[in-house]
Amino acid sequence: MESTIEVSCVICGYDEGLSMLAHTEEIAYFGEHTQITLTCPGCGWRQTDFIPAEAREGSCQSYLIDSIEDLKVRVIRGSAGTVRLLELDLEARPGSHSTGYVSNIEGVLNRFQDVIDMVGRQAAIEANEENITELAQLTQAMIEIRGGKREATLQFLDPHGHSMILTENVQTRPLTQEEIEDLPVGPAAGLMEAGASQLRSDPGTE
Repeated sequence: MESTIEVSCVICGYDEGLSMLAHTEEIAYFGEHTQITLTCPGCGWRQTDFIPAEAREGSCQSYLIDSIEDLKVRVIRGSAGTVRLLELDLEARPGSHSTGYVSNIEGVLNRFQDVIDMVGRQAAIEANEENITELAQLTQAMIEIRGGKREATLQFLDPHGHSMILTENVQTRPLTQEEIEDLPVGPAAGLMEAGASQLRSDPGTE
């Protein structure tokens, strides 16, 4: 379903409404979710998020990765979600162009590794031996996690509750007030919530 929401673009200020494309599907065991893509006709800015059919409170989900099989576990990362690998002290926060995605734990690890590799290339250019050594240790740790030889705790913290780790044995808790105040939500969080509210008020959405 394609429609328009009457809000201004957070990037260029275009005030004639944003285009919203929505597609709803049932995700096994976790209910109905809608993929929303907002586009600005003025500057071309685009953002995608995955919205549950029912509004959710902000939450933190934690899952212990301790086997190769865990790499197949599906995840939904909302555009406001912060992702952490606790034991490696790694964190990915939503930025100004953050977008949601559906992947698996291996895909999340790959995203972290891509950043490690990028920073590693810069460290090599600068001949920063301390950073090179630290990044090599992180890469080795990631290899061990993928091989089931090292445990790691994956965390999704989402002020809107859109991010989920889709398996059993996931620990879920509400966000603390300190976390709510500290976690970024991205510049388009209000737009996505406006789009979600419009969808929930329209029983004909497909």
